[in-house]
Amino acid sequence: MTAPLLDVREVEVRFGGVEALRKLSLEVYPGELLAVVGENGAGKSTLLNVCTGYVRPHRGRVFFEGREVTGRPPRVITRAGIARTFQHPQLFASYTVLDNLRLAVAAGRSFWRFDGLEGGGRDAEARALADLFGLAALGDQPVDQISWGARKLVDIAMGVALGPKLLLMDEPTSGVSSREKFSIMDTLVGALRARQTTGVFVEHDMEVVARYADRVAVVSEGSVVAQGTPRAVLGDAAGAEVGPRGAGHASD
Repeated sequence: MTAPLLDVREVEVRFGGVEALRKLSLEVYPGELLAVVGENGAGKSTLLNVCTGYVRPHRGRVFFEGREVTGRPPRVITRAGIARTFQHPQLFASYTVLDNLRLAVAAGRSFWRFDGLEGGGRDAEARALADLFGLAALGDQPVDQISWGARKLVDIAMGVALGPKLLLMDEPTSGVSSREKFSIMDTLVGALRARQTTGVFVEHDMEVVARYADRVAVVSEGSVVAQGTPRAVLGDAAGAEVGPRGAGHASD
């Protein structure tokens, strides 16, 4: 059996008297696209924060590629190969799309000296990412002048620019129109497959989950209470219409 890429073991997090996570355990396997679903306040974003070092758990351990990363600083975890995006895009609003991507490419590499946004192959990689995410026509526009959906794609492209093996995404379709959500998901799933990047995404839209996830984990009151394929977890109605799937690990 394939070893998990990410292994979260009985993690507990408390904020004051509130238990945000209760002995939560979860495995993520190489090549899959895992959806994490649950009601507001279930602990989904806290889980992502624990995995990326923004929150230190009170108990439990997190392993990535077999090595423990529990409580390590975010920059160390990013260097290890885990990146994340947030529900609200973290962008340099007055910079162009390409400049945002160039900055992300630079952040994902180690340089003894910084020789400008276009040096060291950064411009070529930024343009390749813009092509991959369908953003080439917007490259010279400031991000505060493009649509919300395009901003979401820029944000995810910046996460991919860091060169992660695992990308964690917090509600990649939130705030976008129903018309845009499938095109955004088509683009990001295609990009993750092209870069051979494993993905985890928090999502409230069950249509999106049913169409794109290889596997679903349901979080309730801080614990994973169900896991499996979209059809198994969400029911036959949700699994009736599905889009392209990857070859990742899935278990009923």
